[in-house]
Amino acid sequence: MKNVSIIGTNGLPGRYGGWDQLMNHLTVGLKSEFKFTVYTSIYNAVEGLTHVNDAELRIVNLKANGVQSIPYDAYSMLDSVLKKHDVLLIMGISGCIFLPFIKPFAQKIVLNIDGAEWKRGKWGYFAKWFLKQSERFGVRFADVVIADNKIIQDYVWNEYNKQAELIAYGGDNVRFVSLSRENEKKYRILSKSYAFKVCRIEPENNLDMILEAFVDIEYPLVIVGNWNNSQYGIELRKKFIGYENIRLLDPIYEQELIDELRGNCGVYIHGHSVGGTNPSLVEAMSLALCCIVFDVNYNRETTENSSLYFTNKQDLVGLMSKILKNEINTSSIAEKLKEIAMRRYRWSVITEQYAQLLR
Repeated sequence: MKNVSIIGTNGLPGRYGGWDQLMNHLTVGLKSEFKFTVYTSIYNAVEGLTHVNDAELRIVNLKANGVQSIPYDAYSMLDSVLKKHDVLLIMGISGCIFLPFIKPFAQKIVLNIDGAEWKRGKWGYFAKWFLKQSERFGVRFADVVIADNKIIQDYVWNEYNKQAELIAYGGDNVRFVSLSRENEKKYRILSKSYAFKVCRIEPENNLDMILEAFVDIEYPLVIVGNWNNSQYGIELRKKFIGYENIRLLDPIYEQELIDELRGNCGVYIHGHSVGGTNPSLVEAMSLALCCIVFDVNYNRETTENSSLYFTNKQDLVGLMSKILKNEINTSSIAEKLKEIAMRRYRWSVITEQYAQLLR
């Protein structure tokens, strides 16, 4: 049985998000074939918990995100090769600057480069330069590179002349849950009569643009996210919390509750401008939601040009106005996106694709 270490995530137990769901499905679905070690940040760890889904947890006394992600990844890679794990499955490129030193001692390195991390608006000039170099080292020294979107796959080929394996994320982990009377009252919403979004509160997710638009739209908007994790989020919440139709909720880690709030919305708003195949969009598609999506090539590839798209506040206001006047058939859009999700974004397929690479 091969030993596989998963490096670069917050670790287990998974909350929500693409990598969390990926770890859950890999460690559950493939535990009969592989022995997993999951490197887990102490900030995500549960005291006394040493195994999840039969995977061993290796607790690292650092954050998995931000500046600390670099030593976090470096330590995890070094520890993994010292323990002679057969495969290093590295999620993200933060620590890949160290791969030239790790490569001689690693049997196999599989790298998911995520979605152009160095382009994210939260990074300054030096951080962007560093992450770009780290991406370059990662792609060069990994045995296998995974791209989660065709646009990322093409980028790796054009930029580095290397063929990446195309593996997206599943979305069929979500379940429809009817909106309870209790939550109708608590969140002041009615089924199919509000817009919804769940995401990290970061500039590249265009939250300021979306919120500005809904100030001019007489329609409830519910956003779930980590508002208190950055000055950007704190200031944004302070600016918009007073509007009657806007609900800005803290992170929700109960899968059933997030499915309930998301699954009963009238429209799903997806503002991500950086990345590849965004898990939150795939999950919304799997729930047969009409999605209004920020117009970038990654999102068009994910939705096969079958969604509604906006590039600015005016576009979003205009689309919502047409929807509220029943000038757009949201049901047919939702059905098409559901069909795409069932064809392309099922976890059973994704897990098997990873298994083939790990073998």
